[in-house]
Amino acid sequence: MYLAAAMLVPAAVDLYYGHEDWKAFAFSALFLGGLAMAIALSTQGRPPPASTRFGFFLVNLLWVTLAIAGAVPFMASSIGLSPTDAFFESVSGITTTGSTVISNLDGAPPGVLLWRSLLCFMGGLGVIALGLFLLPFLNIGGISYFKIESSDIEDRPFARFQTFTVSLITIYGSLVLLCAVAYAVAGMEPFHAVNHAMSTVATGGFSTHDTSFMRYADNPAILWVGIVFMSIGSLPFSIMMLFAVRGRVDALRDPQIRVFAGYSIVFALAVAVYLRVRLDMPFFDAVTHSAFNFMSIISTAGFASDDYTKWGPFAVACIFVATFLGGCSGSTTGGIKAYRFLILFELLANGLRRLIYPNTVLPVRYGDRSVPDEMQQAVILFIASFLVLWAITTILLGATGLDFITATTGALTSLTNVGPGLGNTIGPIGNFSSLPDTAKWVCSFAMLLGRLEILAVLVIFTPTFWGR
Repeated sequence: MYLAAAMLVPAAVDLYYGHEDWKAFAFSALFLGGLAMAIALSTQGRPPPASTRFGFFLVNLLWVTLAIAGAVPFMASSIGLSPTDAFFESVSGITTTGSTVISNLDGAPPGVLLWRSLLCFMGGLGVIALGLFLLPFLNIGGISYFKIESSDIEDRPFARFQTFTVSLITIYGSLVLLCAVAYAVAGMEPFHAVNHAMSTVATGGFSTHDTSFMRYADNPAILWVGIVFMSIGSLPFSIMMLFAVRGRVDALRDPQIRVFAGYSIVFALAVAVYLRVRLDMPFFDAVTHSAFNFMSIISTAGFASDDYTKWGPFAVACIFVATFLGGCSGSTTGGIKAYRFLILFELLANGLRRLIYPNTVLPVRYGDRSVPDEMQQAVILFIASFLVLWAITTILLGATGLDFITATTGALTSLTNVGPGLGNTIGPIGNFSSLPDTAKWVCSFAMLLGRLEILAVLVIFTPTFWGR
């Protein structure tokens, strides 16, 4: 019902601009809203079963349902996407991936452009809620953020769930508003500023232009606004709430923030120097474009201010590695995420020390806290599952006829929710429209897998899940 209500916004925008697509959005809103209301009324008073198994089922059903509902306006609008393309576009938006199958975005109806951005906006908020409220209590992939950040109930940001939720929505909405104003002040047209702001804070990557931020390549102010707000979207929102609401400056010392900032700065500076030396690019321009594109990839936003596939092999190799990384836990980003790398390298360092001192007891630490064995296992399980699924998805995409680069990076960018891959087809100047329908369904499923932290999806395919 919330999604149906949101469809009235692009309907109003199309009506304002005199575009006939307002009827498509109004019909979609009435159809989906009526259907949802009928289901809600028919099941009223029937509480769901309180179990971990139901929690897994609910998470999967929720995201698939949202993706299906979000696809309806794409099929009903004047761009007339096929069911496959509409579902792909909707999944890409709601999972904040940013891959697109729509060409000629500059000539697309304003309502369609706004709907894509709204899907990113709602998806980003849903991703934060998923990472803070549901997945930690389902013990998925080590996302027990509060168990790391706060060892007891008194340290949690808020005691009441309602206050926590209101604060989250307020901060998230305020960031989008600030970002839109900053884009407009920097020189972006108001309509495009609003759309890009929703996609930037959500690290979604949907742009209103076919060339993404290449359209603003000569305006460094716009690019730096994007860098700042993509960085903010990559931070843990629970930490931001502690800082903004309670003034807890110490909360910003979270170890994963340092790890995220560390590899972002190292990649951006290294490639900036490379661009200055190899392409003789002015250093400020090199830093601007390098920082923008690497923050876009690492935050899994997926914007592009330049065709970085032409920067040279070192830059392309760095971009490929950066696609794995991601931001922090409890943020809008995808990818493996900084805290998992921190724990993984702690395990690696301890393992190397034990080769020299076999009897040494070396606890794995996250900041000043010890990481329990269950969480260490959860992190290793997630990374192992990620690598296996990346291999399987690559093979499946290759089976549809895609070349190796497209299949490999298409699988990777879908699982990490980054958006663009490498190569001429799905690179920063391409899109996914030319992929076979089978490949689009594979990528859609991979995007859902990546957004739901893989294990939450895989568990429902096990016989144990359905057993009594």
